[in-house]
Amino acid sequence: MPFNLGVVGCGAIGSVHAQVARRAGITIAAAWDLVPERAKTLVTKHGGRTMASLAELLSLKEVDAVAIAVPNDRHRECACAALRAGKHVLLEKPMALSKAECDEILSVARECGDGANSPRLQIGLLCRGAPAVKTVRRFVDDGTFGSIYHIKASAYRQRGIPGLGGWFTSRQHSGGGPLIDLGVHVLDAALHLAGQPRVERVSAMTWAKFGSPIKDYRFASMWAGPPRLDGVFDVEDSATALIRCAGGLAIELSVSWAGNHPDGSLKDGLVIWGTSAGASFELLGQSAAIAVEQDGLLVDIAPKVVASSPSTPTPLDQAWDEEYRNFITLVTRGGASCASGEESRAMHAVIDAIYESSRLGREVELA
Repeated sequence: MPFNLGVVGCGAIGSVHAQVARRAGITIAAAWDLVPERAKTLVTKHGGRTMASLAELLSLKEVDAVAIAVPNDRHRECACAALRAGKHVLLEKPMALSKAECDEILSVARECGDGANSPRLQIGLLCRGAPAVKTVRRFVDDGTFGSIYHIKASAYRQRGIPGLGGWFTSRQHSGGGPLIDLGVHVLDAALHLAGQPRVERVSAMTWAKFGSPIKDYRFASMWAGPPRLDGVFDVEDSATALIRCAGGLAIELSVSWAGNHPDGSLKDGLVIWGTSAGASFELLGQSAAIAVEQDGLLVDIAPKVVASSPSTPTPLDQAWDEEYRNFITLVTRGGASCASGEESRAMHAVIDAIYESSRLGREVELA
């Protein structure tokens, strides 16, 4: 049975949560944002009540669960408060600013119990539900790939720094640049498809070449813009890492918000090499190219992604719907989360190590 949802953070992503939740049959019961006008706009469109504070929203008995879509530096605070209030939590990615903050959230989740009525946590790792990722996962699970030994995970923007000068580009508020923004999606997809391997060592470099001075940054469009010329840019705008995992798997990660490469010349997504098959696909693409050996021949196959309904015509729409189907199942039936806090915490340990490797100028071992 669907339930009542409180939306915590009513900006662009919070509004998407409200829209998708309603499409899934969930009632929007309440909304809160640091900017009250945003909450008023959301409830006018999607229903519910505007609350004056997070505490007031969490005190409502009719709110069964919350979707948290606030800036990254508020994730830990809001998630812990919601769990302590007994609310189920769908927490936007990244889980928190660091592995240490993830540990705090997980500690609170454990304190709140593991019984049938205890609050449950799902991380908004949206791309796990993308049709191309799910399709490749089916081939991985049935053994088509054999042993996966190398994955290239990439996300590139020519000029795509979001909200330059605002919270996106302040390390204090965001935790980092494209690594913690775009990189979370492709790194999680790589780890997810590889079966959550244990990461042993990381060697990485990050750069900040384009975002400062802010007045000199040239762009065609800007998510969460326009730029704030009096703001801060103290994060990276590109990063690359070699991630060595137990069992001989290497993950090659490259992400950028800005770079002098022809627009569209570098593709987002994953390339996977296995001993029996390989694949190349965009996370939100319409298909996945899979290379196999069949009857002594080299064969390329391309399973197509088909829209699940007229209301969800794109892979992104389908990924959002899958995230909420999984959250409904978690809340109403329990069981294991499809995107657990423990998995996200392990990924944040890798992200922390990437930043540390770049800072030290050497390879870093993970504990």
